[in-house]
Amino acid sequence: MSSIFAHYGVDWFAMALSLYAAYLLGNKQKLGFIVFAASNIIWIVLGIFFMSSMGMALGNFAFFLINVRGFISWNKTS
Repeated sequence: MSSIFAHYGVDWFAMALSLYAAYLLGNKQKLGFIVFAASNIIWIVLGIFFMSSMGMALGNFAFFLINVRGFISWNKTS
């Protein structure tokens, strides 16, 4: 079993940000998109440079784009 702090706790911080962002969006707060985007950037960096996982990096890049779109279109009426 590897150490739970193999990535110096950065992965735990990114996970906590993701959970907090989900909480914010669940409470209909636009800030959730910004927090999610920040966690996506951390996951991208971890995926590329520390975990050698392009799947993680590409998946989080897609989530990042979705969060940017959500932030921009938050106040638009349909």
